[in-house]
Amino acid sequence: MSDWFEETVDPRLRLRLEILETLHEERHGLQRLVLFRSPLFGRVLALDGAIQTTEGDEFIYHEILAHVPVLAHGAVRRALIVGGGDGGMAEELLKHRTVEHVTLVEIDPAVIDFSRTHLRAICGDAFDDPRLAVEIADGAAFVADSRENFDLIIVDSTDPEGPGEVLFSEAFYRNCRDRLAPGGVLATQAGVPFTHPQTLRRTGAAHRALFADASCFLAAVPSYSGGAMAFGWASDDPALRQTPVETLSERFAAAGLATRYYTPEVHRAAFALPPYVSELLA
Repeated sequence: MSDWFEETVDPRLRLRLEILETLHEERHGLQRLVLFRSPLFGRVLALDGAIQTTEGDEFIYHEILAHVPVLAHGAVRRALIVGGGDGGMAEELLKHRTVEHVTLVEIDPAVIDFSRTHLRAICGDAFDDPRLAVEIADGAAFVADSRENFDLIIVDSTDPEGPGEVLFSEAFYRNCRDRLAPGGVLATQAGVPFTHPQTLRRTGAAHRALFADASCFLAAVPSYSGGAMAFGWASDDPALRQTPVETLSERFAAAGLATRYYTPEVHRAAFALPPYVSELLA
């Protein structure tokens, strides 16, 4: 009989992954961290029964959340990542030679150390890039206290329970708005709308109250069960969300990116929302 990992993040839904080998297991504060190898997903990191990232499909999540705002904006020089201690988001942003500086704010230094040791397939050499500055701090407090301006802010957070809940509040998003340079973009992890509609509803309402343009884009990430995942989009420049595919294609070619999920056509299609998602944003 095989060993199986069962995700328990939603009592109404179960996702089971076969375990070929348990690579690491520890108590991480009050949380239980497990790293195991799956025949389908490669290395899988889970925290308290919830899958955080996998080697097999992280490229979908990180590529769509990084490249959509960078290529829509067209001139991102300075970026802020709130969360993202696995380094995958930083790695994708730093593939853009035009990005001059990335600040990554992670509350727990052990997450970064763990990723550098066990998840090099995800973070690559991002933590060694001189353009990356790591701040060990509470993300909400950093944004509230900082006086820096950024062309792009990405919130690569856990779900809105426990310590991560503040990163879905209107007060936090207001502080993010204050840290954006003119024409900047805020892009956020906004949950799976089918199973947790309240996350996108809450995010969308806060973004609409604060920004001239607010919406979301979608991508199906297999290890996040329940359907397509939503990513919040907010900017004071409504034209950015409508960037033509021809312009995206020119920027994509100039960037010289080698991607497995993102294309300019996928970018434009990601903003085509089915009615059940649009209704949550209304």
